[in-house]
Amino acid sequence: MGYHHLALAAKDMKAIHDFYEGVMGFDLVKVEVAPVPEGGWAKHFFYRMEDDNKFIAFWEMHDMPGTEEFETNLSKAAGVPDQINHIAFDVPDLDAFNMRMQQWLDAGYDVLELDHEWCRSIYTKDPNDNFVEFCLTTGTFTAKDRERALDQLTATEADFSKPPVKMEIHKAPGSAAAE
Repeated sequence: MGYHHLALAAKDMKAIHDFYEGVMGFDLVKVEVAPVPEGGWAKHFFYRMEDDNKFIAFWEMHDMPGTEEFETNLSKAAGVPDQINHIAFDVPDLDAFNMRMQQWLDAGYDVLELDHEWCRSIYTKDPNDNFVEFCLTTGTFTAKDRERALDQLTATEADFSKPPVKMEIHKAPGSAAAE
């Protein structure tokens, strides 16, 4: 079982649309426009990720009480470090992983790449200031992995994992740091 959609509030739907359709390649396929019980109204935009069962969606709110100022960065809203709450999308293989990294770089986004040995990840920021990730599972999970995970549920002292074997920042062409 997977999730059907993740829904997030947005302040700038044009920027969200440009990123999620133009850069990420997710098609805008549906919008629901309706009044909301608390007052005001909203548009709920759905972007297809891979099929008609997997979406990321965004709310554009209008005249809704209490929504004049809100934080779109999930981590900042929760008061935790920026990388804690993030959105991770899967990729099926290394070719897709590399293609997604190049998409971001070509669109002017810097990319952080990590290799954890069991998965490889790339990260950038979306217009809501949230970290978005593409992740490729590269390893398998063993009984020992599960045992360690179960032990950590009740551990009171840190048993640190090995650090990533690769950590690299790829600067987009034309960015200040790339020049």
